[in-house]
Amino acid sequence: MHPIQTSPSAPLTTQDFDYELPPDRIASHPPVQRSASRLLHLAGASLSDHAFTDLPQFIAPGDVMVFNDTRVIKARLYGEKASSGRVEVLIERVVSDHVAWAQVRASHAPRAGTHLLLEGALSATVLSRQDDLFELHFDGDTPLLDLLEQHGRLPLPPYIARPADNSDAARYQTVYAQSPGAVAAPTAGLHFDEAMLQRLRAHGVVLAWLTLHVGAGTFQPVRTNTLAEHRMHAERYRIPGATAAAVNAAHAAGHRVIAVGTTSLRALESAAADDGTVAGSEGETRIFITPGYRFRVVDRLLTNFHLPKSTLLMLVSAFAGMQPIRHAYQHAITTGYRFFSYGDAMLMDHNPDISAGAR
Repeated sequence: MHPIQTSPSAPLTTQDFDYELPPDRIASHPPVQRSASRLLHLAGASLSDHAFTDLPQFIAPGDVMVFNDTRVIKARLYGEKASSGRVEVLIERVVSDHVAWAQVRASHAPRAGTHLLLEGALSATVLSRQDDLFELHFDGDTPLLDLLEQHGRLPLPPYIARPADNSDAARYQTVYAQSPGAVAAPTAGLHFDEAMLQRLRAHGVVLAWLTLHVGAGTFQPVRTNTLAEHRMHAERYRIPGATAAAVNAAHAAGHRVIAVGTTSLRALESAAADDGTVAGSEGETRIFITPGYRFRVVDRLLTNFHLPKSTLLMLVSAFAGMQPIRHAYQHAITTGYRFFSYGDAMLMDHNPDISAGAR
């Protein structure tokens, strides 16, 4: 990452979260086995290298691990405007059986009333536009999620420079995916296979579940100069009452709550009361976690390595400290860790000693 600012009162900028990544560090394919990745542990300023299969030794009996059970939908569609002109549609958020918000790429942005024919089978009409997203209405009686399953294409992240193949249909989903609606996988969960989940249960770890439907905005860099100017994209989440109860019981008994992925963390922190308790709830969150944020629920975070200038890199810097994250990322680059969705994992402890001005 770039050199830090010298004035503790200066606002944080996107350049504070930039770093150079050699292209060969980007994982374009998953490992042969889900749990065959590496694991970097960050505790304060201390780093240690491990295999992902070592994970249970870091989790104590009675601790709660919270997983995101969202399922990636086939959200990418190709087609054309009724008036001619190619279009590419990436569904961002399904809001009803026939309406969705989507990114639309075309030589000329479609206006309200424009008709689209997608994949030679789906008819859609542009209803409105809000910033970079278009509201689309899909015709017919078949629910949109069913249409996408029949005709859509799996949307791999933009930094994977290849089309999705048959293996991605399985490997770009977690083994516990249940609730369809995500445009991107909750990638920290991709490391888990059934054997690892069973090992954790046998070790006395409590496994809990929530849903946050990841939007395509998760891949977008922050384009404003300062963090305060950025407007976060909305994502829908649901926390079952049983998960809230497990989290609250763990803290009451002195155990830790481990979020599996930044999506689980964002959902839990969005639903937290000031005292750190969580209630079963659902809604939309635009929570934007940056250095200086006071974490109320999550004690540890398991995540992958994130894109430069991304909101997720800002989140982990808030959680573990900007300097420790800089050091960890440089170590990961130097020692050959694989980055991004199909890359390696990182387990970090919350660093309570960091402050809003700590750079």
